[in-house]
Amino acid sequence: MAFPWGDFGVNLGVTAAAVVAVMAALMTVAIAIRNQSIIDIAWGPGFAVIAAVSYGLSAGAGGDGARRLVVLIATAAWGLRLGAYIGRRNLGHGEDPRYTALLRHRQGNLVAFLVRKVYGLQGVLMWLVSVPVQAAMYEHAPLGPLGVIGLVVWAVGLAFEAVGDWQLTRFKAEAANRGKVMDRGLWAWTRHPNYFGDSCVWTGLWLLALGSPVGLATVFSPALMTVLLLKFSGKALLERRMLRSKGDAYAAYLARTSGFFPLPPRRSRPS
Repeated sequence: MAFPWGDFGVNLGVTAAAVVAVMAALMTVAIAIRNQSIIDIAWGPGFAVIAAVSYGLSAGAGGDGARRLVVLIATAAWGLRLGAYIGRRNLGHGEDPRYTALLRHRQGNLVAFLVRKVYGLQGVLMWLVSVPVQAAMYEHAPLGPLGVIGLVVWAVGLAFEAVGDWQLTRFKAEAANRGKVMDRGLWAWTRHPNYFGDSCVWTGLWLLALGSPVGLATVFSPALMTVLLLKFSGKALLERRMLRSKGDAYAAYLARTSGFFPLPPRRSRPS
C-alpha cells in the first residue's frame, strides 16, 4: 500500500499549529510569572503532544496499529519523564541564568524578541525533530526486526537518561559533594550520559519509523538532535560553564572521561 502523502501532509500542518499554540501559551505564562525557564520543562512534553495529535489524526489512515501505539508510548514516556525531572530540578530556583542573561541583551518588543530567540526557535526545532514520530503513524508495514532494534536503542537511551539524572540528583543532595565534580556511576564513563541517552532515544524512534523510504528520509531528526546536544545548547555550552566554575577539577575530569560515547575512564591525563 502506498504511503498516504495527503493524510501525512495534513498531519504536518496540524502538528505545526499545535506547536504554535503550545509555545504561545507557554510564552504568555512565562511573561506573566517572569520566568522563561518553563520552556525547558515543556520541551519533552511538547513531543508527547505532537505524538498524541499524530496518533489521533492517523486513525483510519491505514498505519500499522502496533507501530502507532509503540511510537506514541515511547515518545510520551521519554517526554513526560524528562519534563517531570526538569520540573522537580527547577522548582524553587527561579529563572535559569541563561534566560536572564539573554534578556539583558533584549532589543525592541519583548514578545517579538522571545519569539525570535526562544519560543519560535525551539518550536521549529521541536517540530522538525518530531517528524519521524509523525511519519511512523502512517507507515503500513509491521515493525519487524528494525522495530525491535529501535526499541532496544530507545530503551538504552532512556535508561542512560534516567539513571544518569538519578545519580546526579543523589550526588548533589549530599552536602559533602558541594563544589565537587560528579564523576561516579555513568558519569565516570561519559561526561554526558543524559545527552548520549537523548541521542539514542531519537535514533531509536527514527528506527521505529522505518517502514518505507519516507521513514528513511527522516534521518535528519536524530542527526539534528545530536548536533544540537553536542555543538549548541547542550555539551559545548555546559562544559564552558563548568570550566569557569570548577576550574582544574573539571579540566581533569575532561581529560579522563569520554565526552559523549560511554568508554572506560582513562587513568591519567594524556600527554
